[in-house]
Amino acid sequence: MSHHRILRTLILCYCWVHWLSVQGAQPALVRGRPSVVLQNPTAKVVLDLNGGAIGDFHLKGSDINPLRWATPEPGDTSIRGFGHFLCLDRWGPPSDAEGAKGMPYHGEATHVVWKESAPRQSSPNDTEALLSAKLPIAGLAVSRRVRLSSTQPYFLVREEITNENPLGRLYNIVQHPTIGPPFLDESTVVDCNGRRGFAQGNPLPHPEEPSSHWPVAFNTDGISINIRHLTNDPNPNVVSYHIEKLHGWVTAASPAQGLLIGYLWRASEYPWVSLWRDVRDGKPSARGLEFGSTGLHQPFPILTQVRSIWNQPVFDYLDAGEKHTRSYAAFLVKIPGDFQGVNEIVIETDKLTIQERAPKNPRKFSIAISEDLLP
Repeated sequence: MSHHRILRTLILCYCWVHWLSVQGAQPALVRGRPSVVLQNPTAKVVLDLNGGAIGDFHLKGSDINPLRWATPEPGDTSIRGFGHFLCLDRWGPPSDAEGAKGMPYHGEATHVVWKESAPRQSSPNDTEALLSAKLPIAGLAVSRRVRLSSTQPYFLVREEITNENPLGRLYNIVQHPTIGPPFLDESTVVDCNGRRGFAQGNPLPHPEEPSSHWPVAFNTDGISINIRHLTNDPNPNVVSYHIEKLHGWVTAASPAQGLLIGYLWRASEYPWVSLWRDVRDGKPSARGLEFGSTGLHQPFPILTQVRSIWNQPVFDYLDAGEKHTRSYAAFLVKIPGDFQGVNEIVIETDKLTIQERAPKNPRKFSIAISEDLLP
């Protein structure tokens, strides 16, 4: 074969492989919305591209999606957050001046189109997708790598945030998973390993007082409330707890649905867990299982005045061109109808073990995972 024919063959092969790669990165349409869908024999994950939300995570053979909150109606292709969405470059409101210049509540990440930025990869352990987005007002870029276990209802997310501004800047990043009905009802139990906490809305300059310890919080009348449960009263509305251990975790268990959803992360990356509660028509309508770099729901001018709570900063800093990487894992577990909640999550090299919160004979539930899928 001549050199020209070899070269032509190689070029054709390259073009064919490139075409396949491009085709493999084409989004699916889920309820009319462009999406990336990852699935294995046990679970399915849907990553929305019009705002970057993780809008669906459910077990195969079941239609119960714990993240069914503010889900767009079929055909609604608006760019917005729902389910599990990302708060970046902030958690909460902009300042009045920033809002006047177009900065939205919780930042821009849910107000921009995301794209699948590389062909999907598969290995014996997982299937991987790479997504990315740019936040034009904040001057940040975010790259999100999602790896779904090949056998378990478990996925790992690693996000890299880059400051594309010529100057350094303050920022925050908070994951905002939100559960809704029918997974959420009066029997749903939320647990976490936060320690000391405070209710949002406490007066400045010391919003951390009065403080409490998990699972207790004080409502606006100063009455102590066990916030593991939610029935018909969302007061206190948002409570933030500091994570004091190596890893943080939060779970929501629905014994009525026989299902638990959980999140796991490194406390050095996300030192705060914040629990939002909402009620509509006298029934639970939403519970936010939020974790992030801050525990104070305020614009940056106030954050810079407070600076830290319990020696933990309430904002982060990215220098010009600097990158920060953070990761977390999400998982589903089948549970019995008399499940009482989670006491602890034990991390081992080849599995996660969920220990039940029960006074006698607590049960254990394990998820087999490879070590490289741990956050």
